[in-house]
Amino acid sequence: MTVTAEAPQQQSAATAVLTGATAMGFVGSSVAISAVLSDAPLFSAQSLRYAAACLILVGFARLAGRSVTRPRGAEWAWLLGIVGTGMVLFNVALVRGSEHAEPAVLGVAVASVPIALAVVGPLMTGRRPEARVLLAAAVVTVGAGLVQGLGRSDAVGLAWAVVVLACEAGFTLLAVPLLARHGAWGVSVHTTWLAAVVFGVLGLATEGPTAAAELTGGELAAVGYLAVGMTAVAFVLWYSAVGRLGTARAGLLTGVAPVAAAGVGVAMGGAAPGPLVWLGIAVVGAGLTVGLTSRAG
Repeated sequence: MTVTAEAPQQQSAATAVLTGATAMGFVGSSVAISAVLSDAPLFSAQSLRYAAACLILVGFARLAGRSVTRPRGAEWAWLLGIVGTGMVLFNVALVRGSEHAEPAVLGVAVASVPIALAVVGPLMTGRRPEARVLLAAAVVTVGAGLVQGLGRSDAVGLAWAVVVLACEAGFTLLAVPLLARHGAWGVSVHTTWLAAVVFGVLGLATEGPTAAAELTGGELAAVGYLAVGMTAVAFVLWYSAVGRLGTARAGLLTGVAPVAAAGVGVAMGGAAPGPLVWLGIAVVGAGLTVGLTSRAG
């Protein structure tokens, strides 16, 4: 029997929601951490991050008795698709997009992911999108947009924002055919070592063989946090949630990321949230309540 990512396990739904929300909390908190790497060699730093994350994942998988299965056949294409879109192109789009658009524009693009996952996720497994989940996705997206705020952009910036949206959705959708056989641990391990190789090759070609050695202490600390929290921990938690809740309902939890980012910003000495941010947080909460209390059709 084949188990798809759209077949939620009701007995573990609450745990899956907590798991997915925690993963998105790490994603949101990484926004401020990633800013430390703004002047660092992008590809070399990312290669180091994913290599470290892979070693951590392999170590914990062995301690937890989790087996990691070797990919076969078309699975390599799905894995490379995740790496190429959800990791490599996503990071490039963020950098290039920021040259033409304010950060809020790219943030709103990421905030639109729930709608994409609510529509495409079920279709990938031959199911019709649920009206209630679609409504919840729209509500979460509006709320996340209020938290992020709006920004200015030119046409090129908007184009990169669309790429960011597609890549962020691809990170989840392209994993669906893999989760049944490889599980969250297997997908996480294979995508991280592949990403380390791809970023490493790009780094050697564009930044030189000594770029990683030029990272400062603060930049290495940021890479370490991203390797542990944003990657090793968040990947397993997120793919576990997707496997249990399905892509559409798990996608709603991406609305937690901008809320977490706002909270971390305040904790790091930023200004207190304004009325629109608080309204956005409330709207995100309402959308999550509507979508995650619905029954799978």
